[in-house]
Amino acid sequence: MAVGEVFKGEVHPVAGVRLAAIESGIRYKNRLDLVLVEIEAGATVAGVFTQNAFCAAPVKVARKNLHDTDSRYFLINTGNANAGTGEQGALDALRCCQSVADIARVDIREVLPFSTGVIGERLPVEKIVAGIPLAFTSLDESSWEKAARGIMTTDTRPKLVSRRIDVEGESVSITGIAKGAGMIKPNMATMLAYVFTDAAIPRKQLKEILGRASDKSFNRITVDGDTSTNDCCMLVATGKSSVAVNAEIESAILGVFQELAVALIKDAEGASKFITVHVEQGANSKECLAVAYAVAESPLVKTALFASDPNWGRILAAVGRAGLEDLDIKAIEIRLGEVQLVSGGEVSASYTEALGQREMDRDEITLTICLGRGDSVETVWTSDLSLDYIRINADYRS
Repeated sequence: MAVGEVFKGEVHPVAGVRLAAIESGIRYKNRLDLVLVEIEAGATVAGVFTQNAFCAAPVKVARKNLHDTDSRYFLINTGNANAGTGEQGALDALRCCQSVADIARVDIREVLPFSTGVIGERLPVEKIVAGIPLAFTSLDESSWEKAARGIMTTDTRPKLVSRRIDVEGESVSITGIAKGAGMIKPNMATMLAYVFTDAAIPRKQLKEILGRASDKSFNRITVDGDTSTNDCCMLVATGKSSVAVNAEIESAILGVFQELAVALIKDAEGASKFITVHVEQGANSKECLAVAYAVAESPLVKTALFASDPNWGRILAAVGRAGLEDLDIKAIEIRLGEVQLVSGGEVSASYTEALGQREMDRDEITLTICLGRGDSVETVWTSDLSLDYIRINADYRS
């Protein structure tokens, strides 16, 4: 299941970037599972990675290589996370990088490896190395949709967003792909995501933009509260448009990040509903997020949403256990869509079960929680918790 429609807009190639996606049989036959991205020399690259202490071998290698030198290639495989594999996992990731480096005639440190899939199994290096030559011959500036499909695991559809804006009479392209349907919880990162632009952005500034954009997008989504071992988010600026970054370009980059983040939640494992949890009038951002995540990650709230059950007491209880000090429950207001659920800390006099049911029957739902404590506002996106989520994860290794 998935909510809403897949991206159908025009895909704008990014000058200085070529991509390829091939079938290498890593875990399944007849499935794109190996993606190679080539970035022309002179581009700037920034990345953020999972904070999970058991981060995967490719995360460690990619983080170090990104720190050491400029990046020219991304090598992404699905079907195997190469996590929990010890020192051998690092050697396997490096061998794959060396294979790319040998063909491209670049330093091994210019290659960043990324993996996603089952944890605790050794990476099938021979299959990946055998597929790399074909990936090189398949590189093309227009292979964005194939690349988006090539990084999918339990996703049911590719996540691809593309924009073109005019700045000072010249066009700037921003195109990104992402994957992730489960094991999603903000702690940067929350999945695999790659966003590219032909704007000219110095590396220091690129890192700052990435931090701000990821914080307001991929760090505002949750499916199940689990932070993966392999998550990353990369931002690349090729500079081929010669347009220097400005506020308009940064805003467009944020827009692409947020569209990709929303696309992940709309295709969350087993999702039948897309939920926006909007918390306002908080004393600060931290407490707004505490409330938002208490609601968004509550199994009772999420199962009620799946059942289209306007059981508003579960929402109220989640707000109450979010840990806010000196919470004045009489100041709390909660809306379900446009329907007032709670006012003055109790059920609103205007609320009826029929009104609540009308809102809960929608596949896109907004919960608004007013704390009455200040001016801070935060938004988190989540999904419902369905029987299919359990089935998908129970059968994941089958």
